[in-house]
Amino acid sequence: MKPSTRRAVLFGSIGLVLGSGLPTSVVHAQEVTIREPWVRGTVRGQKATGAFMQLTATESSTLVAVESPVAGSVQIHEMKMENNVMHMRPISRLDLPAGKAVELKPGGYHVMLMDLKQPLKKGEAVPIKLRFEAKDKTFKTIEIQAQVRELGASAK
Repeated sequence: MKPSTRRAVLFGSIGLVLGSGLPTSVVHAQEVTIREPWVRGTVRGQKATGAFMQLTATESSTLVAVESPVAGSVQIHEMKMENNVMHMRPISRLDLPAGKAVELKPGGYHVMLMDLKQPLKKGEAVPIKLRFEAKDKTFKTIEIQAQVRELGASAK
């Protein structure tokens, strides 16, 4: 199976997908690559799950918001060990250093989809909008489709 990669060149608040036939070399364009977006499947009555992916920006930027029509609330989260206890908490921003891949994965940074409107089944696609803030304080949005994996899925 070929890994899923989404690459976009961002101009102001408009995202253009590479390979669309549109020009891709523009001065001050910010490129963000999103690799292997996926969501952990759920069972009936489950109200939350995680979304995971790898983000790489050519210029330093920040993930500042996420939304999806399948959830009443979507947050960027961080999990980390503190005093031998795993803690999960929402964060308002996730920095993307230029050229460095940032993993959103189980046990680390991830997106929480909460107040789910229905169960998410393996094989479905979940639309997710990612909003980024560039160094020049402009905002860009990229919409992706994240594949739903089985309930017990891990990173790979």
